[in-house]
Amino acid sequence: MEAIVFEEYGGPEVLRLTTADEPHAGPGQVRLRVRAAGVNPLDYKIRGGGMREVFPTEFPAILGSEAAGVVDEVGEGVTGLAVGDEAFGFMETGAYAAYALASVVARKPEELGWEEAAALPVAGETADRVLDQLAVQNGETLLLHGAAGAVGSAAVQLAVARGVTVIGTASPRNHDYLRSLGAIPVAYGEGLADRVRAVAPKGVDAVFDAAGKGALPVSIELRGGTPDRIVTIADPAAAEYGVAFSSGGDRDADALAGYARSADEGGLRVPVARSFPLQDAAAAHAESESGHVRGKLVLRP
Repeated sequence: MEAIVFEEYGGPEVLRLTTADEPHAGPGQVRLRVRAAGVNPLDYKIRGGGMREVFPTEFPAILGSEAAGVVDEVGEGVTGLAVGDEAFGFMETGAYAAYALASVVARKPEELGWEEAAALPVAGETADRVLDQLAVQNGETLLLHGAAGAVGSAAVQLAVARGVTVIGTASPRNHDYLRSLGAIPVAYGEGLADRVRAVAPKGVDAVFDAAGKGALPVSIELRGGTPDRIVTIADPAAAEYGVAFSSGGDRDADALAGYARSADEGGLRVPVARSFPLQDAAAAHAESESGHVRGKLVLRP
């Protein structure tokens, strides 16, 4: 099968289109003929070697943890899905490929596009997990770094649905977008603490860092000097500041189905910023690494 493979840590240029052995569905798994695969910031951090302590890589490797596609093999013990069904979910083999295996999957609603479905799993699960970890609730104020990205976009919507006031950091060009999701936008960078205090004079109850751009010191300052109720999914310096790093949780097919229903009904938006052909994975990584993506980048095998 065609796949994007890398054999050493490095920049986007280490990603190359080649052929790899096809995976086959084992017990509890389905194989998808991939129609769209999500590109996440974690992917380029793994590729670059920055996460090797947390996510050690065996070479040659294929990246990609989420995809949407057509079921073409069903393993022993799988119920509720059959060959020919359209599905999406978390991949157990690399999604930057023609075929990938998964055991946590859900049916894709007919009206939900391939790219939109591929954008949901990581963003929805991560946002839900961290909001639960922070225990944010009705009437509280959440500061969300990287609010215009895929995880940030989902977190804004899910937090607002809980009755939480969300202050989201983003570049000015994304401020109208954040307002459309229900957040109060502020620009990141120097002077952030003052800008946050201007819109939240009573302070913030919790901080969700989805950006990993060195915002932990100012987050602690805004929390009154404590790392309590601050969670990052992107800053490897978390331990230095006593901040919780959240890197994964239980993946649930019912939750996936819920995200799909909400997206199909217009209640949850994870916008697709741009779609790339599979062979242009290096360009997708370069754009992801720029740090200014609104929503999700996807690959189309």
